[in-house]
Amino acid sequence: MLLRLLLLLTLISFSPFVSASKLIPGEYLPPVGVVDRGELIVEQGDTRYQRWGSTRLTGKAGIVLHMAGRLTAKEHSAALIQAIENARFPAATIQFITIVNTDDAIPGSAIFVRKSLESSKKQTPAAQFVIDERGLVRRAWQLTEGGAAVVVLDKQGRVRFAKDGVLTDEQVRQVIALVRQLEV
Repeated sequence: MLLRLLLLLTLISFSPFVSASKLIPGEYLPPVGVVDRGELIVEQGDTRYQRWGSTRLTGKAGIVLHMAGRLTAKEHSAALIQAIENARFPAATIQFITIVNTDDAIPGSAIFVRKSLESSKKQTPAAQFVIDERGLVRRAWQLTEGGAAVVVLDKQGRVRFAKDGVLTDEQVRQVIALVRQLEV
């Protein structure tokens, strides 16, 4: 019986469905670049995309929200997004980046996800959106498919908090409090 349990645990630990995130507090984010789509830019009402890289996440403390291009991932992040909006962090000292993995969207829906983000960007030009059509960020950071992850970074780009999955109410409060500390 014990041998079977050990074998099962060994097989699970090597399963491709088990995710061990590379987001480690005190460490830098694993470097990754997005060239297919990338950062969404709006100029004079027109949208375009530019290359984006995680090495650009320095100089300001911030929150990175990575989510699958699915409604469920957005719903899992709703409490944090609302808390961030309520906190009204100054854009001069805090950055908020949303990375959407459209490679991890319901088949045929990626174009609708992109159009929705483009509309949001036009309504809120200060918002930063990155569209990752190949899932490069998810793979580089070893995040769970279909979900959402939150990373709080200090000004140097070091991870101060990371969670791959749904945040509890207490974790949402913890993220907001931590960003307030880093804001100084």
